[in-house]
Amino acid sequence: MLYLTVIGNINNFVRIIPNRVTLRGFTGDPIERTVKIIPEEKYPFKMVGDRTVRKKYIRYELEEARRSEKPGYVLTVANLKKGKGRYFETIRLKTDSKIRPEISIRVYGNILDRSPGGKK
Repeated sequence: MLYLTVIGNINNFVRIIPNRVTLRGFTGDPIERTVKIIPEEKYPFKMVGDRTVRKKYIRYELEEARRSEKPGYVLTVANLKKGKGRYFETIRLKTDSKIRPEISIRVYGNILDRSPGGKK
């Protein structure tokens, strides 16, 4: 038997707030969430590729946002599923970084039927 201990510092490449998207709501209602993507100063990068993408159950749009001098991005994710049910999608955003050329964000959807009588 061999025991191995690894010690070191972990440097974040990016801050993603929140780190996953939950789209939960009722059929027929607009369901949308935003995510902030903030590059760490030590590892600056730019997003490359498509800015608006439509997948089976979601649509997402990526916009550049500046807060003071620090660059960042805002990702807006919207539900496209018409009927009730659950789904899982992964958004893969391409960067110009050699360290991390792709950032993945998980999207969980839970679309509910309205109860009888129109009450939520």
